[in-house]
Amino acid sequence: MAQWNAVGRPATELDTPVLLVDMPTLESNIQRMAATMVHEAGVQWRPHMKGIKTPAIAHMMLRAGAVGVTCAKLGEAEVMAAGGVQDILVANQVVGARKIARLVHLQRQADVAVAVDDFDNVEQIDRAACDLGVCVRLLVEVNAGMDRAGVEPGAPSLALARHIAGRQGVRFAGLTAWEMLALRVTEPEAKRRAVAAALDPVMETAAQCRAAGLPVDIISTGGTGTYWVSAFHPGVTEVQAGGGVFSDLVYRNQYGLDLPCAMTVLSTVTSRPTPTRIICDAGKKTMSADSETPQLLDVGPVRASSFSAEHGKIELENATESPRVAELLRFVPGCVDTTVVLHDEIYGVRDGIVETVWPLLARGRLQ
Repeated sequence: MAQWNAVGRPATELDTPVLLVDMPTLESNIQRMAATMVHEAGVQWRPHMKGIKTPAIAHMMLRAGAVGVTCAKLGEAEVMAAGGVQDILVANQVVGARKIARLVHLQRQADVAVAVDDFDNVEQIDRAACDLGVCVRLLVEVNAGMDRAGVEPGAPSLALARHIAGRQGVRFAGLTAWEMLALRVTEPEAKRRAVAAALDPVMETAAQCRAAGLPVDIISTGGTGTYWVSAFHPGVTEVQAGGGVFSDLVYRNQYGLDLPCAMTVLSTVTSRPTPTRIICDAGKKTMSADSETPQLLDVGPVRASSFSAEHGKIELENATESPRVAELLRFVPGCVDTTVVLHDEIYGVRDGIVETVWPLLARGRLQ
């Protein structure tokens, strides 16, 4: 239940567990990401909303220079369109009659492009769009070594692009790919080589499309773990990195992101069974611990942390009386994408005071 009366009051008065974002850090991270992509690399910024979930922060990014947003699901795109975002890429396939009907009707609210990797799916979107009198931009998803979705680079991708071209209800707008295999490479030169190995075949595919008379307006790629490299790769036109505006331990420790963490979870100590053990009200239903253990702030050295559904258990290196029962703890989430989706709102805090409450309107929009 949102604590709307908290605006203007200290964040320490919020009931816990609760998700906070430090406004100055968020604003600085947005500006730094925009500076790298838009001003230094000269590419367009289309930040991903899968871990942000609110049009309010999308509009902060748009004001900083983003051209639109990227969404994982059609439901997210519907929320962003309803929130006034006009240029949207659904970076996954939209399949089945029900979802395709939603996609083509959404074109009357916003310009929504979608990734495709299947001939029949293209025909189904085309028919539905023609029936409604709209046109949907399609980006061929190219497999850049991730081996998830996507068409193989070269002739297979060119064939799908040709299949799109000349139809009335869809338009070939370009290519999209995800250089995931470069994520965990942190040494700068090795990361550059890994990004190039993933994206060079995509650029060669774009050249083949252009040689066949198919304009490639968009080559969309890049995430928070690679954007400072992929934005500068020749041929890239836009980058989808978004979660870096919050940052987290995975991005920093595993992917090499150099942005401070803006998001924290505020929790309450519920038990002190021993001088070295802290029990709090923030467990797995409050913050994700699957890919990186949340980091406890403002307390001495931690020997071990573990989380069950509703509890966090912290084992300290040294015995201490503080913090006491009912006192507050702060954690940095291990992964913001899988932490944000556990909450209904984020509380924006400046200098310790709640400045705004953002409902996470796209939370739970899995369809």
